[in-house]
Order: sequence, then C-alpha cells, then structure tokens
Amino acid sequence: MEAARRDLARMRESAEAWQDLRYERAADGRDANEVPRARVLWALQYDRRPGDLPLLRFLAEQEALCRRHSPYQGLGEQAALAGFLLAEHRQAEDVWRQWEIKRANFDTLLGYDVEHVFAAGVRATIDHLRVVDHPDRDKALEYLLGTGVDEERVEEWARDKREWFPEDPADEDPLTWFDRAMLVGEKELARAELDRWASGRERDGRTLRTLCFHLMELDEFAEAARVQRESLAFADNDWDRASAWQTLAGLERRAGDHGAAWEALCECRRALEHVDGWREAGLGRQFVEELFLLAGQAEGELAKEAFAEAERQAREVPGLPPVVFEAAAEAALNIGGEAALGRYL
Repeated sequence: MEAARRDLARMRESAEAWQDLRYERAADGRDANEVPRARVLWALQYDRRPGDLPLLRFLAEQEALCRRHSPYQGLGEQAALAGFLLAEHRQAEDVWRQWEIKRANFDTLLGYDVEHVFAAGVRATIDHLRVVDHPDRDKALEYLLGTGVDEERVEEWARDKREWFPEDPADEDPLTWFDRAMLVGEKELARAELDRWASGRERDGRTLRTLCFHLMELDEFAEAARVQRESLAFADNDWDRASAWQTLAGLERRAGDHGAAWEALCECRRALEHVDGWREAGLGRQFVEELFLLAGQAEGELAKEAFAEAERQAREVPGLPPVVFEAAAEAALNIGGEAALGRYL
C-alpha cells in the first residue's frame, strides 16, 4: 500500500502520468498495466476525494477496455472497484462508462451489477438517456427499463457495496489482501493473509473448500491435499464423495505422491459405482482425464496400471474432449505404448 499511495500521489500531480495506467495488451493477451492500475485503485478506495473524479473516469474506461479485449473474459476486482468508486460520485453522464463495463463481455454482462449504471438514481439516469445523443441509447433504454430496478434498490445496493469496499484498510477481508498479494506476486504475504483468515475459523466444509482452493493458487499441493482429505468428512452422498476423491487425486498427483493419487482414484471409482449416469456427466470425463494424467506422470507398474484403467474407462465414457486425448497421448508416450500413442494423437 505504500507503493500504491505513492503511485496515486503521482497521478494526482499530473494527468500525463495516467498513461502509465492505460490498457495495453501484452504478447500473452494480458493487460501490461493491470497491476499499476490496480494499485492506484486500492489507494483510491482508502483515500476518496471529490477531485479524483476525472481519474476515476479514466480508470473505468481502461477497465472496460481490459474486460472487452481480455482473452480470459471475467470481471475481476479492479473493474468492480473502479465502477463502484465512480458510482459513488453519482453523475448521470457516467452512465456510458458504466454501460461499457457492463457489456464488455459475457461475464460482466452477468456479474457486473446493473445498479452501477443507475448510480445517479433511476429517474436521473433514464431522463439523461432520453435526451442524450448516443448510438446505444435505444438499446440501453430498452435494457434498463426492463430490469425493474427502483430507487430503493439502488440505495440498498450502494450501502451494501460500501461495506464490500470499506474505506479503512483494517476493515478489509484477509482474502481480499490474499488476492491482491497474489496479483502483485507477493506469495509470502498472500500466505500470511490466508493463515490470518483461517485462524480460529471453524473447519467446516465451506472453510476447507476455500482454504484448499487458495492453497492450490499458492502451489502448495501437498498441504492442499491434506485439507482436501479432511474435507471428505463433509461429502454426504456418493456424487460428492466421488468428486471429492477425484479432486484429492489431482492434488496428490501434483504434489508428487502418485501412490496416494492412485488410491484416491480407486476410492473415486468405488463411489461412482453408486451414481447413476456418471459416465454421461462431466464428472465421468474428468475421472478419465485424471487417470490419464496420472499415467503420464507416474513411473513403472503404477503408470501402466493407471493407463490400463484409463483406457477401460475411456471406452465407456462418451464425448471425451480433446484435452483428454492430449493427456492420453502423453501417458502412452510415458509407458512406451507406441500403438496407443498413434491412436490418441
């Protein structure tokens, strides 16, 4: 946050510096300035001033461009934060900036609250749209009038968002700091925030799922596997048990414990025996893929046994996607099965 505050101070001194925050597509499709822009947004969240409106407008425009052109789609905290901070100024003319974020991609269309667009108030927003000259005016009016949003709902939304994006850093959820630390590449800080979040928390199914997910983000696969094994106690039906064992198998494999991964897949198969129609579901395709992945990474007889089981299951599971055949080809190469390799390629 010290670096973030320094960045914000520089932006407040000169609008020319804003170009360092513009959307710029990198070679890998990512936004080259995502992190600098995020840092400034974090600083703005905890130091809100009326004079920052032009900067916020620029940031919201860049977030709309980022979400529209990103190959990864999604919404992201930065777009949501930029939109909220802009909405707090409640200016009807910002409706188009909010509209551009809302319609940037499929995920924003579903996940970006339409209340952002109504931030100036429902009546003020509609009145503005009816008189403004804009190529999307009729489309926006038709969409917004069909939402059923009223003034009370906008006010309630604004109150909820102020709690979601507090003004004091001390009131922030540790998992928010985890995500931010991961974004800027500070894994040790991220791990500390994850530990702070988990400390004293009841280890129920939801807590364990969240903890496991974030440990995976940290590449702490062995520890994630231990947490996932603990969470098996909360799987109360055969489908959930099969899914939980399959997840555990993947974690053990990525942690390098291939024997434990094989045992977990065997438990997954036993649970699947009691699930109707599993072969036609995504769970069936994922089960076959995990078998092939293990066969591609294990050694000796275990690799051959996993490959044989994968082939048996693959014959019974329809609609296998290309990613499964890629895993199968790698597994065939690992065990020296030239005929199978050619077939899967």
